[in-house]
Amino acid sequence: MKAETHPPVYPVVYVDGEHTWTGISTMKTADTRTIDGVEHYVVPVEISAFTHPFYTGQKKIVDSAGRVEKFMRRYANTNQGKK
Repeated sequence: MKAETHPPVYPVVYVDGEHTWTGISTMKTADTRTIDGVEHYVVPVEISAFTHPFYTGQKKIVDSAGRVEKFMRRYANTNQGKK
């Protein structure tokens, strides 16, 4: 990466409750954690793939009618008079 073009990136550890994973980011925080001899900035996140209901399967999307059926039901009366 060109130094003049791209912002500097730092090693970070993302923390979501009991789940942690490492990565790189342009963010810096006051909290640090040393992992394998490398100092990482700690970035707390409120929700991630570990806790989001969509990914965990705790919440299911209930769709009684599909999108096409909803569209046809909504616009079926407008097309009957035009032939």
